[in-house]
Amino acid sequence: MKQKKDVNEMSFLDHLEELRWHLIRATAAVVILGFAAFLMKDFIFNTLLFGPKQPDFPTYRFFCFLSQKLGFEGAFCSTEPLFILQSREMAGQFSAHIWTSIWAGFIIGFPYVLWEIWRFIGPGLYDNERKNARGFIFIASFLFFLGVLFGYYIVAPLSINFLGSYTVSEEVTNQIDLSSYIAIVRSSVIACGLIFELPILIYFLTRIGLVTPEFLKKYRKVASVLVLIVSAVITPPDVASQIIVSIPILILYEVSIHISRFVLRGERKKAAKNGKSS
Repeated sequence: MKQKKDVNEMSFLDHLEELRWHLIRATAAVVILGFAAFLMKDFIFNTLLFGPKQPDFPTYRFFCFLSQKLGFEGAFCSTEPLFILQSREMAGQFSAHIWTSIWAGFIIGFPYVLWEIWRFIGPGLYDNERKNARGFIFIASFLFFLGVLFGYYIVAPLSINFLGSYTVSEEVTNQIDLSSYIAIVRSSVIACGLIFELPILIYFLTRIGLVTPEFLKKYRKVASVLVLIVSAVITPPDVASQIIVSIPILILYEVSIHISRFVLRGERKKAAKNGKSS
């Protein structure tokens, strides 16, 4: 029976071989889940992907109700589709089907991808480090899916509503290419999912000594400007949308400061304990 090599006895090439198999398993999981998504074409496209372009999408109904309560004109109260989707390439729809299925497989399989990454880096950590990071996969997956939902129900509809209804002249009719529409939804969802991983990133940066709570507080104003820039990139160029997107990111930044403080406090207690024992 083949025994698994001890992490301390593995050479650089052994580590590369180990990483290769973790990546192969993660990729295989994404492909399998993508194939399942490929078979669910009607649900993936008609219900999920094309949902944010429909006037009865929950986000539009909420903002319509809110704008009416505040006495504003109902910009989100349209009853007609904002634009028509079209495909101008022979293989456009088939290609969109394949790539959308792969991205769906990645989103659904994100916890497994994290697990494979953790299986690679976990053996190189101390026992107490593995114990402290036991909930890493659950928390990171929760934050990712929370970001995906935020991107799908907030960022994507705001972008689609603004860009899909924007006109320079009544002579121009919006007939949006399928690939362009999918890119808007995909980038909104994936970008928000990754942005919501900020507390996890700060946790590990604090553990390796690259970030401290004082550093994060000192550059809070700089971070706020960067957040506004990121919000401007992933949202349509209107102030309301940028504010809506920037608020949760700023909250995540403040949460990251507390996480960094918690990690550093734990490191100091551990160092003090080791000093007394010696």
